[in-house]
Amino acid sequence: MLWAVTVAVLLGLLAADFWLTRRPHDVPMREAVGWSVFYLALPMGFAAYVWLAHGVEAGVEFLTGYVVEKSLSVDNLFVFMLLLGAFAVPAQLAQRVLLYGIAGALVLRAGFIAVGAALISSGSWAFLLFGAILIGTAVKVLRGGESDVESMRTVRLLRRVMPVTSRYHGAKLTVRAGNGRSLTPMALVVGAVLLTDVVFAVDSVPAVYGVTSDPYLVFATNAFALLGLRALYFVLRNVLGQLRHLNHGLAVILAFIGGKLVLHWAHTVWPQVPDMPTWLSLAVILTTLVVVTVTSLLTKPARV
Repeated sequence: MLWAVTVAVLLGLLAADFWLTRRPHDVPMREAVGWSVFYLALPMGFAAYVWLAHGVEAGVEFLTGYVVEKSLSVDNLFVFMLLLGAFAVPAQLAQRVLLYGIAGALVLRAGFIAVGAALISSGSWAFLLFGAILIGTAVKVLRGGESDVESMRTVRLLRRVMPVTSRYHGAKLTVRAGNGRSLTPMALVVGAVLLTDVVFAVDSVPAVYGVTSDPYLVFATNAFALLGLRALYFVLRNVLGQLRHLNHGLAVILAFIGGKLVLHWAHTVWPQVPDMPTWLSLAVILTTLVVVTVTSLLTKPARV
């Protein structure tokens, strides 16, 4: 029943978002802040429900997983900004592109979560695998790998499949041209965004499994973090450029959770190895985010 209600609410919120963006417009700050507050209140209310109905441990696991996912989703926004700029997406169409990306990400995350649950149920070795993935990702993020938009391969593939128009036609993905249909640049940027979703799903799902092994909580943290991305993009688009140390913070978080997963695997094999409590994970993650935010704001940009 809880799964059914959650999916129904999720689909309802997505449908409402698509309906609200049916008329393309550039999102003013007041509207973006209002929706951001709404999408922040939802997970906080849900956390209170989990805390009261299922205990303190489950509540802390959800909050920790949500903070991890939200911090990683901010990194998503960096890549989305690169894509929107590379494709010269008109300001009034940006939120529709983001919604396509969010919807695709939710579907992909659901699949990755199911695979992750199956791996965990097959043995504790899955925690070692997830830990290795996260530590490798942390190294890549620290080297700047996340900024490499490899999704342009999707663009080349789409251009081979169908012709592409030279200009946008509102939010339409295809239009009739000549004797057939052609893709619009909107379809290209949506395809690129969806491919980046695959990359981020590989990173984020193991990260949350490092906090909780409950597939429902993993899905809930992903869903709540992704739903607010559209509004958060317009709130932070002028601020993200100032968070120069964010990638360093995300690398620390990913490496920390990767180490936590390796420790958990070792604990299942050798019980004398300590298992890290969830509250300590939450404290480390929040402290890291605060530190990189403060140092980013205090650091002056280099002169050219």
